[in-house]
Amino acid sequence: MIKDIVQGDHAKYRELINQYSKHIFQVTYSVLHHVQDAEDAAQEAFVQIFRSLPQYRSEGFKTWITRIALNKAIDMKRKANRRVITEAGHENDVIHIPDRQADTVYQLLKKEKKQELLKKIRMLPPKYRDIIILYYLKENNYEQIAKECSIAVKTVESRLYRARIWIRQHWKEEEWRE
Repeated sequence: MIKDIVQGDHAKYRELINQYSKHIFQVTYSVLHHVQDAEDAAQEAFVQIFRSLPQYRSEGFKTWITRIALNKAIDMKRKANRRVITEAGHENDVIHIPDRQADTVYQLLKKEKKQELLKKIRMLPPKYRDIIILYYLKENNYEQIAKECSIAVKTVESRLYRARIWIRQHWKEEEWRE
């Protein structure tokens, strides 16, 4: 079929479009979440597929066209994001000067929340508390924690996993999420 299309058989290309159009649209829609944009990206993908068919190496056709469609959708999303940023930049030429008092209040609230979090962490069982402090507050990796605590890396992983479960079971979600 591909050889026929490359040699100019447009009816075969129409068959290819009919066979894969739903799949290509689903791929583009999964990225763009907008019907018109997904249709446009799918159309661009089919144009790119047609242009690229001579370079196709007979290795997983559906995967190959999916990758092309995904890249077209991502490109379209990037262009749209750049356009929004550019448009916003021209419309909002007002310089925002932060309010010192609001900034101070924010810093106080952040400090208070951190103190509450530390208080909560101290209530954890000791073997979980140490792992949580080393991993999240001191930002050590698994190997550093294992060395400091004289335990295996797998033990660090399992304790961190169990500590997270303990936190989910004993703390209300609003207490530990910002």
